[in-house]
Amino acid sequence: MIDKSTVDRIYLAANIVEVVGDFASLNKKGVNYQACCPFHDEKTPSFVVSPSKGIYKCFGCGKAGNSITFVMEHESMSYVEALRYLAKKYGIEIVETGNSEKQIENKNDRDSLLALNEYSSKFFVDKLANSSEGRNVGRSYFLERGFTDATIEKFQLGYAPQQSDLFARKALEDGYKEKYLVESGLSIKRESGGYYDRFSGRVIFPIHSLSGNVLGFGGRILTSEKNKAKYLNSPESAVYHKSQTLYGIYFAKSDIVKEKKCILVEGYTDVISMMQAGIQNVVASSGTSLTIEQIKLINRFTTNVTIMYDGDKAGIKASLRGVDLILTEGLNVRIVSLPDGHDPDSFAKSQLAVQTKEYIENNEEDFISFKAKFLMSEVKNDPMGRAEVITEIVNTIAVIPNEILRAQYSNECALILEQDNQLITRNVERRRAHLLNGDQGVRHFDYKAQKESYQRNMQSLPKVDIKVNDKTSIESMEKELIGYLVKYGMQNILTVDDEEKEIEVNVADEIIEEIRLDDLSFETEVCQVIFDEYIKIKEENIYTEDKVIINDLINHRNPEVCKFVVELITQDEMYPQSRLWEKLDRSLVESDMINVFVPKAIAIYKLKILSKIKNEYLDALSKDSNNLEILRHITVINTARLRTCDKFSRII
Repeated sequence: MIDKSTVDRIYLAANIVEVVGDFASLNKKGVNYQACCPFHDEKTPSFVVSPSKGIYKCFGCGKAGNSITFVMEHESMSYVEALRYLAKKYGIEIVETGNSEKQIENKNDRDSLLALNEYSSKFFVDKLANSSEGRNVGRSYFLERGFTDATIEKFQLGYAPQQSDLFARKALEDGYKEKYLVESGLSIKRESGGYYDRFSGRVIFPIHSLSGNVLGFGGRILTSEKNKAKYLNSPESAVYHKSQTLYGIYFAKSDIVKEKKCILVEGYTDVISMMQAGIQNVVASSGTSLTIEQIKLINRFTTNVTIMYDGDKAGIKASLRGVDLILTEGLNVRIVSLPDGHDPDSFAKSQLAVQTKEYIENNEEDFISFKAKFLMSEVKNDPMGRAEVITEIVNTIAVIPNEILRAQYSNECALILEQDNQLITRNVERRRAHLLNGDQGVRHFDYKAQKESYQRNMQSLPKVDIKVNDKTSIESMEKELIGYLVKYGMQNILTVDDEEKEIEVNVADEIIEEIRLDDLSFETEVCQVIFDEYIKIKEENIYTEDKVIINDLINHRNPEVCKFVVELITQDEMYPQSRLWEKLDRSLVESDMINVFVPKAIAIYKLKILSKIKNEYLDALSKDSNNLEILRHITVINTARLRTCDKFSRII
């Protein structure tokens, strides 16, 4: 972990104007700065930087945060990567805490391997450009593949000379340790003594991390020796994990975000040719079967994936193998089938960039129609074969987490395969239940009791006298409550105690007490994090101010907390702050009305939550009408609803 004092120093040093100014042209306007947003295309500046608050906000696309979140968003870095980036920019030494000797040793190993990989990459690039062997063999190969000098330079393509130990001897001579030469797999130690280089006689494709570090290499042999693999990759190491890496992600990440889509291909040259043709949002699984880690990496930038493999049957089957994994992670999948005899590399070279883009847009299909047509073409009219295809597609739809999407795809599957819609839907949901529950099945309560006591209890309860708009979502109410907590937590409002006496409490105490009273938790994760963090800050600093707490939350280690709080404190400039605003005197400000807003928000939120829970129990009761335990739960919920209505109707 990075030492907290180091993190604090980075936050203090990272001037928001300087950090953003590295990536956008800022113009001073009053006390703030403006620019065209670096996160979306616009002609009129809507991106504002506030040096006094240390935040940025785009009033067009809604992006907001501090210096660290800006670097994370713009450069697609993790929180720790952004901290290290800014520490380097401001010359701050990173101090790490809680590390054992083993952890320190592991970090040193990683740093040494990355340094060696960077050295190696420069070595291979130099040999490609400046040795006669490199120019005649390696560079000639790349030019024959149609790669331009600019492309060769961009991807840092290189060449490893045929002399079997040239690299090892040079690296040792320049001070790199044998340990890291062997661990990286760049050189292999002979039992008889000496070394031989793994990639000798091959053209080199460096594999980059998200931040541009060289993690490993791919090497292609240029001879037809049958006893040697055509492609050879670096082995697994402390820095290179093939299953967690996508070739080209460093170059493609910003375009994937911009295009809102990632095109997935198979090999190094597929990526390079596609990018050279002007299609930048493309990455490759580098010949390995697609993994969960690779899919999660794509998911950091987009939820839309278009698979584009070779046009032959083997290529199509390869594309289908990854579909279920992608769907399981909640991403949307489309597939492009290329003309026979083409792979993405050859296809991108065979026509203009605009034609390639048009082909993708006009020929990408959703996975259901593509998979159904392809599999049905193989079984034709064989009844058993058709049944197997239907089962396979049902199994694919069942892995989709989103219930609405499953229903849509079930309908589409029924139409394409000419099957009964209800039959497909039942089988999909049955398969889904099996995936979630295994063989355990669904547990039911086994209690029995009379319904009469429940019915009597329901008849004795008064009607709710606070109107709750059905269109108001629980999420919106949670955000509104957290907004009042953050902005006005230390301000006082009037409420009533258990003896119905009017008392004065601060906003924070009222909200926290009411949430804890019915043991509620927020469904929106960031709201729960802020709620817990607020309590912690308040307990550690009994006498504090709202602006102090806001500042702590803006600089919170969780970037989502920062973004949420920045949104709260800048929303005045975008839209009215409360749902009740339209009914009130516009000359008032929100802080004048928190005596009304806060109790109303608490009441509506609690009633929405309690109603949701009650409906879930009522649904369970309809399936098990004699279940005493469910009846007891419903009674408790009704009591809580009654108390909420009684208290807050008196206040409001």
